[in-house]
Amino acid sequence: MTNLSIDEKMSQQRANLWALIPCGGTGKRANSEAQSEVLNQVPNQVPKQYRVLAGQPMILHTLTAFAAVRQLQGVMVVVAPDDGIVDELLETSKQSFATVMIANKAGNTRADTVFNGLKALRTQGAQLTDWVLVHDAARCLIAPNQINALIAACQDDEVGGLLALPLADTLKHEESGRVAQTLDRSDKWLAQTPQMFKLGALLEALEAAKLADEVITDESSAMEREGFSPKLVRGSSQNFKITYPEDFALAEAVLLSRQLSHAK
Repeated sequence: MTNLSIDEKMSQQRANLWALIPCGGTGKRANSEAQSEVLNQVPNQVPKQYRVLAGQPMILHTLTAFAAVRQLQGVMVVVAPDDGIVDELLETSKQSFATVMIANKAGNTRADTVFNGLKALRTQGAQLTDWVLVHDAARCLIAPNQINALIAACQDDEVGGLLALPLADTLKHEESGRVAQTLDRSDKWLAQTPQMFKLGALLEALEAAKLADEVITDESSAMEREGFSPKLVRGSSQNFKITYPEDFALAEAVLLSRQLSHAK
């Protein structure tokens, strides 16, 4: 019988999977004494992740999708230090979010928030060799099958990867409000989330970018900066990030359509 080294034994054990959801938009408890008061505020005064769509706050749609992925060891939501809204939503929800954890450690930037969230996952037992799926709270149309597809594509990959879509529209380069050039779109993709990387590698990449004072807009760019080439996994056009006012109506229409199809 061959005696395996510690490293060989560890390589034979599949790493755990965790989800990390940056949710740092300010939702101050001082603005409300109860969940009902939070949700009844003027929409523009409520952080968008708490806006009600199709009967419940956006963040709960996001968490519902991740709760349906049984491979996940846990889901960490990173909120502002003075945010108490998520706790209230989870306590009063009729759904079970047993694997969801809250960390009041959001930073000044998304990269800071993710970095702090990774540190918080470590305190909950996550290992440096574990996978972490980082997802935008404002992408509330993510579906469990899309998350599972990313896991299946990346779990045995050396680097990890992200959901993305090939660019469908003609791409223009602008100068002073006018078209300066039409760019080749054949090799262009639109990055989405989740983005899935090893916890330790992502921590190091984010820390290196911060020390260099470089702006990091997503986890993939941090990994690319360290010389890695993340895998592109085809996502869905419905997995868009709610950004503009018209996005809320579109997202709600999609959610209501899904609810009707599930009810049949």
